Amino acid sequence: MSGILVYRDGCQIKTMRLVLAGTGSAVGKTTIATGIMKAFSRESKVQPFKVGPDYIDPTYHTLATGHSSRNLDSFFMSEPQIREAFQRGIDISKSEMGIIEGVRGLYEGISPTGDVGNTASVAKALNAPVILILNSRSLVKSAAAIVIGFKSLDPDVRIEGVILNQVKNRKHYLKTKEAVEKLAKTPVVGGIPRSDEIRVEQRHLGLVPAVERENILGHIRDWGQVMEENLDLDALKQIMQGAGPLPPGREALWKKGAKKRVKIGVAWDEVFTFYYQENLEALEANHADLIYFSPLHHEEVPDVDGLYIGGGYPEIFTRELEANISMRQSLVKFHQEERPIYAECGGLMYLTRSINDQDMCGIFPYHSHMTTKPQALSYVISQAIEDNLILKKGEIFRGHEFHYSRVEITGKQPKFAFDVLRGNGILSKKDGLMNKNALASYVHTHVAACPPFPANFTDCARK
Repeated sequence: MSGILVYRDGCQIKTMRLVLAGTGSAVGKTTIATGIMKAFSRESKVQPFKVGPDYIDPTYHTLATGHSSRNLDSFFMSEPQIREAFQRGIDISKSEMGIIEGVRGLYEGISPTGDVGNTASVAKALNAPVILILNSRSLVKSAAAIVIGFKSLDPDVRIEGVILNQVKNRKHYLKTKEAVEKLAKTPVVGGIPRSDEIRVEQRHLGLVPAVERENILGHIRDWGQVMEENLDLDALKQIMQGAGPLPPGREALWKKGAKKRVKIGVAWDEVFTFYYQENLEALEANHADLIYFSPLHHEEVPDVDGLYIGGGYPEIFTRELEANISMRQSLVKFHQEERPIYAECGGLMYLTRSINDQDMCGIFPYHSHMTTKPQALSYVISQAIEDNLILKKGEIFRGHEFHYSRVEITGKQPKFAFDVLRGNGILSKKDGLMNKNALASYVHTHVAACPPFPANFTDCARK
């Protein structure tokens, strides 16, 4: 399957797609992208995507479109995997178009000159047209200079339109539009006026997750209305329709293992929300029935063979997590029975003795504390020191770490699962605390960057 055309209801149609990229961070990408997704979703099925390892922006996309947003990342994925992840998302949601929100500035990646980890790499892997979002506050002719610079840096990136954000008034918009269109030879598809109504609350890891905002749907409806009133959506759709075929070549995102069914409990509530959609689907593809439970609200873990506890914001809910004694005792009993537990970041903290002196599960006898500054913000490359729940000894995988917390390692030194070749880890370039059949790490994994993960984890649960 080439991914060039999809067949639906006997009709042959092309995959429309568009990348919404910024000239830098904080130019309004998420509100504009979410608003555009919402506006198009009123008449069409839209599959949303996010460039990079971010968990939070996709929650806004998902609410705007009704379809789970998916991550595309050239550090985690090869170009054929990016195409596979994109077309797979389109096929699952049966969407007419894929809209992709970029990360940071269009060209910002892990090196000052390369493409790995940046939005441009994803746009090129998909041969997707790019709309450049530019903060035009106090700019007119200079806006054209910025667009010219972005277009000339890499001619293989198809910048086919510009959205001006932070427009002062109609006069400002028209002057800036004229400058960009005449000097940068690039159409301006609209301008978003300055307004507090299209800002969203921030937290130390970024935007507040949409699942915590009872009124977020109202905000998203407002953003969609703003885009309808200020952007030429017909022009955007025409650009998407001209995207052309996807480049050839697809590559599987994960490995498959044994076919015997297994039940995996997935922690999912206001606390634990950081999961890549493909990770969950990869477990299901390895014949796992996913049973969702809440460490915050439920009294005990479900009757399952293994547990997956993702990241999130346990530090915000420490009192509630501490108060749910029966759940914590149930989880400890599960661990003592040596059934497998895999935890990432926030899940790691929940399994330590305490978070900010509030009692947690104590499966790992160390205290975790929040810090005022980030302890890690990096792509990670790690290698397995020995066989563990997700990898065999010597295998290398990629991931991402971003946390404002620290696990205090005191007393007896722990058994670690990974050597950190790139990144920080928990202690001295080590990560992955191990205790019986529990593995907890600061590293967030994506199956495309750790293909053995779902097969190995479900196999451990079966055994």
